[in-house]
Amino acid sequence: QVYLTESGGGLAQAGGSLSLSCVASQQIFFMNAMGWYRHVPGNQRELLGTIGGDGNANIIDSVRGRFTMSRDNDKNTVYLHMNSLKPEDTATYICAADCAANICVYRGQGTQVTVSS
Repeated sequence: QVYLTESGGGLAQAGGSLSLSCVASQQIFFMNAMGWYRHVPGNQRELLGTIGGDGNANIIDSVRGRFTMSRDNDKNTVYLHMNSLKPEDTATYICAADCAANICVYRGQGTQVTVSS
């Protein structure tokens, strides 16, 4: 079992930036990719992308160029850096671990991000 704890969510203005962190309870170096989802009530959970152990990230088209991912294997931490935020980015952002073929085995509880116009 891998436990994931997200932090860094909160209120941001449109056009602003936020960076989210996710600390894993185990070493992430040996895991498959890590990832981030977001979820808006009433919608399906959306996988924003994954980042492999080598630091290479695959980000979905709709947020690529605004969102980036990074990881620090020594700190067992992955990050989601969000720029040029839009009100439609308002969601719960959920960290995920052990991801392969866009399926992630473990997920955190999530952190809320609210973007005001």
